Amino acid sequence: MEIEAQIRKYVAQNLLFSDDGFEYDDDDSFLQEGIVDSVGVLELVLFVEETFGVTVDDQEITPDNFDSVSKLARYVRSKTLGAGG
Repeated sequence: MEIEAQIRKYVAQNLLFSDDGFEYDDDDSFLQEGIVDSVGVLELVLFVEETFGVTVDDQEITPDNFDSVSKLARYVRSKTLGAGG
């Protein structure tokens, strides 16, 4: 499953508690749309670490990396490619 699809599924089920899927655009801001709060960001960090096998450094937890499906997918790709996989 592509990274974006995994993120959409996780956010819909675990943050939006929706069975209808992720009804936002991949570029919509999680924070501006009220999809995640500070606790939700921490849940996203754990999801990324467990699902994609990357280590998220504290300084990497920024809106540039964690504020939309697109940004999060780009971040995951940069971490997995940087790790040789």
